[in-house]
Amino acid sequence: MKRICVFCGSSAGRNPAYRGAAEALGRLLAREGIGLVYGGSSIGLMTAAADAALAAGGEVVGVIPRSLEAKEIAHPRLSALHVVGSMHERKALMVELADGFVALPGGMGTFDEFFEVVTWAQLGIHAKPCGLLNVAGYYDRLTAFLDHAVAEGFVKGEHREMIVVEEKPEALLERFRAYRSPVVEKWLDLGGV
Repeated sequence: MKRICVFCGSSAGRNPAYRGAAEALGRLLAREGIGLVYGGSSIGLMTAAADAALAAGGEVVGVIPRSLEAKEIAHPRLSALHVVGSMHERKALMVELADGFVALPGGMGTFDEFFEVVTWAQLGIHAKPCGLLNVAGYYDRLTAFLDHAVAEGFVKGEHREMIVVEEKPEALLERFRAYRSPVVEKWLDLGGV
C-alpha cells in the first residue's frame, strides 16, 4: 500500500479520543511509509491526522474543492495540495490517489465520501479496502444498521463484509494488508431472474 485516504470530521468532535485516534493513525501511516490522502483542511480531525503524519516524516496529500478552500482553511504545509473544481472531482481524485479508505469519526461529508467509495467497491469500480475506525464506539449504531440492512435483504452479506471495522489503527491496517475483495457475480436480486 502506497497511500491510504482518510475521511474524517472538519470538527474535532466532543470526545478527545477522536483526536487521539486521528493522530495515532497519522503517525502509524508515516511510520509504515504509507502516505495519507485527505481533504486538505487545517481544521478538526482532518488536520490532527495530517499534522501527526507530517510531524512523523510522512507524505500527506490534500484534495480540496476551490469552494471549500477558504471555509475549511486549506492546510499550508502539505507534501502536495490539489485544488479541484467540485466535490465530485475531489472524491474521484482521492480514489485515484489511494490504495484504501478509512473513515474516522465525522459527519455528513465523511459519511458521503465513505459510502461512495464502498458503493464503487460493490460495483467493482475498485477492489480497495474500505474501513471504519470505530473510535470509542462511534460507529456501533452504524454497523448495527448495516447488519439490519443485510437481515432485511437490502445489502448482500458479501458487500457488508467489504467494510472492515476495527477499534485500533494497527488492527485496521493489518486487515487492510490481508484484504481481498469478494467476488460477487450478481449484486442485484432481480426476483429470481
